[in-house]
Amino acid sequence: MRHLRLLFLLASLLPTAAQAQTPLAPAAPPDTVRKYENPGGLSAADKKPWYKGKLVRATVVPAALIGYGVSTINGRGFYSSYDARRDIQRHFPNFRTRVDDFLIIAPYLELAAVELSGVETRNDRLNMLLVVLKSEAIFAATTFTLKHTTKVLRPDGSTRNSFPSGHTAQAFLAASIVHTEFRDKSQWYGVGAYTIATSVAALRMLNNRHWQSDVVAGAGVGILSAHLGYLTHRNRWGRKPLPGRYSVAPLAYPGAAGLTVVWRP
Repeated sequence: MRHLRLLFLLASLLPTAAQAQTPLAPAAPPDTVRKYENPGGLSAADKKPWYKGKLVRATVVPAALIGYGVSTINGRGFYSSYDARRDIQRHFPNFRTRVDDFLIIAPYLELAAVELSGVETRNDRLNMLLVVLKSEAIFAATTFTLKHTTKVLRPDGSTRNSFPSGHTAQAFLAASIVHTEFRDKSQWYGVGAYTIATSVAALRMLNNRHWQSDVVAGAGVGILSAHLGYLTHRNRWGRKPLPGRYSVAPLAYPGAAGLTVVWRP
């Protein structure tokens, strides 16, 4: 009986021993050649095509405006700047106003009023201020360079720095900031800001200070400056609030406009 039990135990161990002696298949070597091709692990269906990228979406409208403005300089284009000025002078021969000098900061006033009323912006105040300052710097450098490179004579013959319109660019930059900060709350804030900016562009032409090409390209420069300000910002300063209290307010005086920043410890 004891021998039968021993034989049964040996028979039960035979499959296990055979499995232990069976050589295992060698593991596949790690794929180190393509480890960095898709670090996010996204499938081909999840990847967005190039024309849906952030850079393309941010530049397509400004590029179209700037391109149209360039194409209508002087007497060029289907409806040139000369044609537009002739029609404006025919219907508004003696139009003069300085409203456009102050209206360029109206979108910023709208931004401050809506934010102070309790409507939450996309970014906190500090990061929004940094985006504004960065966008203004891009706008100033671009406008200054183009004005002193193209040297287009103004319609009234005063100076050769007509292209593009700085007033229009500034107004559309501020309108783009308003639209971006409040578009998740209501599109009407952006509609109001862009209406103001369009009024500035129209007044610059009615005042015989700019050509059609200047204001259209200026709108593109302003929108592009704001979009680049957002694209290059990563909210790095929003992790820790600044000590003390600070406030931002628009500043305007004859011939210029800007922002004032006040910090109290």
